[in-house]
Amino acid sequence: MSFTLPLSQLTPQELENLHTEINGWYLENRRDLPWRTGSNTPWEVMVSEFMLQQTPVKRVLPVWETWLERWPSPADLAAEDSGEAVRAWGRLGYPRRALRLHAAAQAIVQQYDGQVPGSYEELLALPGVGSYTAAAISVFAFGARATVVDTNIRRVHARLISGKALPAKALTAAETRLADELMPADLAASCLWNVSVMELGALICTAKTPSCERCPVVDSCAWVAAGRPEADYVPKGQAWAGTDRQLRGAMMGVLRAAQEPVPTQLLTSVGRADIVVPEGLVPAVAKLQALSPPPEQVERCFSGLLADGLARLVEGDKVSL
Repeated sequence: MSFTLPLSQLTPQELENLHTEINGWYLENRRDLPWRTGSNTPWEVMVSEFMLQQTPVKRVLPVWETWLERWPSPADLAAEDSGEAVRAWGRLGYPRRALRLHAAAQAIVQQYDGQVPGSYEELLALPGVGSYTAAAISVFAFGARATVVDTNIRRVHARLISGKALPAKALTAAETRLADELMPADLAASCLWNVSVMELGALICTAKTPSCERCPVVDSCAWVAAGRPEADYVPKGQAWAGTDRQLRGAMMGVLRAAQEPVPTQLLTSVGRADIVVPEGLVPAVAKLQALSPPPEQVERCFSGLLADGLARLVEGDKVSL
């Protein structure tokens, strides 16, 4: 299949062929993901969308399964303390997502009788739900016709239609319009299209090493036709060693390992050898101590955890999730 670019010059038949090729590829090559079975509850889909934000599928899989065994409905999670949600979040990263998911569960119980709402507007009003997540839940849980635009979809669109190696650094209005224009008019086809393009970006049209030879629409790709030009910028990975994120993560590791409040000194007196460490916390505290952060960073990170609601003072001199 081939067609004329730019998109404005595509005939309806060419656009339909594009949908057929990519949707057909997906149906034959999709991964067996437990939140894409077609019989998932809206809550199962919602939990997956929260967890998949900036987190690889392989890390999400075991946590998603354990989470839903423990909290199979919004009401189950809402009845728990928010600290337990943070503990169960484990090492998925960005643990404030756990707090927001817990707050969303409480809102669902209070406002929607424990049932995840189906409309985009209602979803968008929930704590922690942005435009992407609201669209994704409405499409994948309720079969609505909505435009889903994640990193993988943006990259496929940039290469296939715009001839760019990578999309803009941040989502633009032009990208959203392009995604809208590419959407099939048919309801069922539009839902399939969203997940198909997403999967194509995740498995074939990857950021660093795209497998163009396996792409179902390689003959129509504007980027390939242009000789696969280099990107306008070099994506920068997030630093880890020595960062506040690393130190906060180590502090959170101590709190997750603790089954009861611990002395604040375990988190704030990094580098002191005279601190008595409970036996069950020795590995987590050792990881924290090994970082040897400066006192001002310790204070900043500890205060940040308190301010973000990820830790809380108990009995004055103790701290817990």
